[in-house]
This record gives sequence, C-alpha cells and structure tokens, in this order.
Amino acid sequence: MDKNTVIGFILIALTLFGFTFYQSARNRKYMEEQRRLDSIALANAPVDSLAAGAQVPDEPELLLESQPAPAIYRDSLLEQAHLAEGEVVTLENDLVKIDFTSKGAQPYSVQLKNYSSYGGGELFLFKEGGAEYAVSVYTGQYIRTSDFNFAVAEKSDSSVVFRLPFGDGGYIEQKYSLSPDGYNVSNLLSFVGMQNTIPRNVGSIDVDFSVNVPRLEKGYKNESQYSKLDYYFEGEKKPAEIGRGRSASKSIGARLKWFAFQQQFFSAIMYAPQEFANGEVSIQFIPENDPSGNLMACSAKMRTDFRPAAEVRIPHEFYFGPNHFSTLKSYGRKYEKIIPLGGSLVGWFTRYAIIPMFNFFSRFLSNFGLIILLMTLVIKTVVFPLTYKSYSSSAKMQALRPEIEKINAKYPKQEDAMKKQQATMDLYKRAGVNTMGGCLPTLLTFPILWAMFRFFPASIELRQQPFLWCDDLSAYDSILDYGTKIPILGDHLSLFALLMAVVMWVYSKMTTANQAASNDPTASSMKFMTLWMMPIMMFFICNNLSAALSYYYLLSQLIAIIQTWVIKKFFVHPEEILAKVKASEGKPLPKSKWQQRLEAAQKMQEQQRKAQQNYRR
Repeated sequence: MDKNTVIGFILIALTLFGFTFYQSARNRKYMEEQRRLDSIALANAPVDSLAAGAQVPDEPELLLESQPAPAIYRDSLLEQAHLAEGEVVTLENDLVKIDFTSKGAQPYSVQLKNYSSYGGGELFLFKEGGAEYAVSVYTGQYIRTSDFNFAVAEKSDSSVVFRLPFGDGGYIEQKYSLSPDGYNVSNLLSFVGMQNTIPRNVGSIDVDFSVNVPRLEKGYKNESQYSKLDYYFEGEKKPAEIGRGRSASKSIGARLKWFAFQQQFFSAIMYAPQEFANGEVSIQFIPENDPSGNLMACSAKMRTDFRPAAEVRIPHEFYFGPNHFSTLKSYGRKYEKIIPLGGSLVGWFTRYAIIPMFNFFSRFLSNFGLIILLMTLVIKTVVFPLTYKSYSSSAKMQALRPEIEKINAKYPKQEDAMKKQQATMDLYKRAGVNTMGGCLPTLLTFPILWAMFRFFPASIELRQQPFLWCDDLSAYDSILDYGTKIPILGDHLSLFALLMAVVMWVYSKMTTANQAASNDPTASSMKFMTLWMMPIMMFFICNNLSAALSYYYLLSQLIAIIQTWVIKKFFVHPEEILAKVKASEGKPLPKSKWQQRLEAAQKMQEQQRKAQQNYRR
C-alpha cells in the first residue's frame, strides 16, 4: 500500500468521525430544547386539563410521532385531493352498468346486464376495484391521477365529469359518456389552464390501463385457451396478440390504435383516435385454484404525445361488452378480428358461409342443437356431389374384395409386392375405380372441420345454451365428474365426445371393410391408425372442448355413414362391376404415366433381386 493510499484512508476516517461527532452534538442540543419547550407547555397548561389526566409525553420521540405527516405534494389542493376519500357514480343503459369512482376519476366496475357468469351470478367484466385507469404527467413533480380524488363537476343520466383542480387555477378533467344503446364509453381527457403548471419541454404523458378479469365460464382450460391480449396497428389486416393460456408481455415501439383485454366471450377495449405513441402490454394468467377467482391480470402502459397549451384535449374510447361478431364489426375498427375464426381460407369460409347460415337459422329457431343439425345437413348436402365419387369408389372397392383376395393369394411373397400392386391397380382400372377418390372428401372436409373447430368455442351465441343433457354448448358436457384430474382426460367424461368417437369407429369400420387381408405392415398400420387411433385421439381432444364441436363431428359422421350406405345399397351393384371386369379381361388397357413408372420400378426391383441371388451363389 503506497503513501497516498494510507493518507486517503486516514482522511476518510477523520471525515466520518467528525460527521458523527457533529450529528451527536446536534441531536443532544435538539433534545435539550425539546425538554425546555415541554416544561413551558406543562407550566402553561390549564389546571382542569391536568386534573382530567391529560397525557404529557415524557419522551420527545412520542411528541414527534403525534405531529402530522409532512405534505407529499407542493400544491396544497393536490395534497387535499390526495387525502380525500372517493365516491362512486353510476352510468347505465339497458345493456351495461358502469360504476366510476372519483378517486382517480376512473371506471370502478363493469356489469353486463344481459349475461350471467357460469352458475347464474351477475356477470362483471371486472369487479369493484378490479381495474385501474391512470394518467401520469410531470407538473414540477410527477403525479398520477389514480392517487387523487376528483370533484364531480357535472352529472347526467349518460355522462359524468370529474375535475382535479390545481392551485394556479388550472385543472385536469375526465369526462365519460355512455352511449344510450351500446357498450361504448367515450372518454375525453382534458388539461385546462395548465400551461404554467406543465413545463413546455414535456412532450408526452403516460396512460395506463389494467384489469383483473374474473373467471366467467365452466371450464378453466377452455376459457384460458381462448383468452388473450390483442393490439392493433393502423392499416393492418388483423391485430397482433399474446396470451392464449400463456402469460406473456410485449414492448411495442410503433404507434398503435387500440388494445383489447379479451376473455373468451367478453372484452375491454381501449381505442385512441390520435393513436398511442408506443407502450408495453402484458397478460398474466391466474392459477385455477387461486382463491381470488380471477382468470387473468392484463395491463397496458401506453405513452401518448402531448403539447402543453392553454387547453389540451385527448380523446379515448372504451368498449366493455361481448365478443359478438356483428356488434364488434359495427364499430368499423376491426374489433371483430379479435374473434379467432381461422386463417385466410378458413376465416373466409367462416365469415361468409358459417356465420350467415348460423344467423339465418337463428332467426327462426331458438334451439341451438337443432340449428347445428340443420347447418350440418346443409354442409353435407352442398359437398355431396363432390364426395359422391369418393363414396362410390369406396363401395366399388368393397364389391371387388373377392377379386382382391384372389390377387393376394396369387402373390403371397413379399418380393412379389410390386406385381401384386400392379395387378390390383389393373383390377381397379377395369372396374372404373378411382383410387385417389378417397383423398377428395378429406381435402374438402378438412377446412370445414377446422372452421367449425374455431367457430363453436368462440361463438357467444352458444354460451350457456342447453341441449339434451348439456347445460352449455360452448363448454364441455359432462355425464360423469371424477372429482380429480386424470392426465390428458381431465376431471370429467363428455358423452358427446364419447358418442362421436364410437360413430367415428363405425364409419372407419365401414370404409376399411373393403380392404382385404394383407401381409403389408404399412397397410396394416394405416388400417389400425384409421380404425382405432383416430377415434381414441379425437375423444381425448374433444373431451375438454366445446360440446357443440363434438356434437357437430358426431352428426357429420352419422350423415357420412348414411350417405355411404345409400350409395352402396342403391347406386353400386357388385354383379355389374364384376361383369365389367370379366368383359375386359384379355383386352389391353391404356397405361397411364404412373402405371408406366410403376412397371419400370417393378423391372428394376426384379433385376436387383436376381443380381442378389447371383451374388449369393
């Protein structure tokens, strides 16, 4: 250690010692002065008060604790507003009831009147104190509006005005106006006479909105999977999103138009006509067994451009309501895009076919089970001309089963697999069977099935609609509750899912009945997958999904079975097919390019087999 370092340590020690000595002397002087003042106060106290047992602190610390807390805010009006208690003001129409609190001039709770939570209770999008809407701005010191009690300046049946006054005569104002027949709330944030309070170099303010969304549906897993946070950029086709059962956060560096806290069937949306400059959003899912009963905690911390002036007005709008496609679309802001209807092709089919058909039948029927039945019949009827060839080919292949078994007996060895396949294809060609026809119904029905997969769980029209033993078509149906969760299966048994799996097995049994016994392990594996694995997998998948979805799959499979039976019974005659095959025997058939390639592959395989035999010799 060099000389300079030693000197430095000595100087630091002397400085600390001197400061400690000075502080101790100052405290002793303060204590002596306090005792002197206490003695004077005691001598001047009225005799009556002493006789009544007035307490005189014998320690200065107790006297200090009895003194009022120092002011937090320089502005005395702000300090008063900070200490004041709030009051609740209510705006409502036939659809929604919104309580506002003057403490922060913000929404306090939102109740949707025409809906109820699962179990029959009142439906609150957020309950009392379950949300915070705050504006932060620099006024010589940072203030946050949620910390202050605003005065109620105006109140009518449809609007309320809150004001927070400042000592120099300016004020911050929050005005809320509820539309008379909708879920929309206009919010006008104003800074009046604040040009001398807010420094000129302030270029932005922070607007924060957070909500604790309670659980509202039957199944936690299904509800959380369809709940998310959306945010939309002007000019985009659809909003971006985070969530879907997973907690997440996102920093947004670009200007955005609105964001939405979206529960499965209801949303709180905040729209900025002048756009938010940037911000950060987050969604946190609450565990299922949490005693709060909340589903998720959503927050958005937005930054908004600000230019100090004598009067600055910043408009916002809130939507507190259902995720109803037509209702959201009526605002013309792409709110309806938050409803998960699928990608471009599936979404197009859902918007322009499924939803209009659903709405049409809803005008005449109130039973949604019957509506789904009619929709299924219409869809199966429309695609029937395209699937007829597939069903017909399947029936013809079943009629040719005796001939196929003869081919299998003729070529029993594995090395004759190519010959057997060529002979089988030749048989199909003579009978007029299109072997690729079986792919057609799958290609056609897959977009439809996927559209239904997206539509039913997101359709608020099905929410809490009963049908047969099901009390809510938008959630799973349950005929047996285990009381404990079983991995993959869950804590219940869905009868619709079980019936769907059984009917799927029956249909697979019908379609695979034309397949003769084969030693080909690939064919056997495919048959096992189709007959057993697919029904079992679909059961486990649908057991926790919307009952309407399982019901639709059940109906679709039943109608396919009926169509296949009708075609086989009345349109395909096995004797005519076999006669056609016999008549064409011995006659050359034109070879397709695929058949030519198949024969070339067969010749190559035969040459390789002979080469291997010669090599072994």
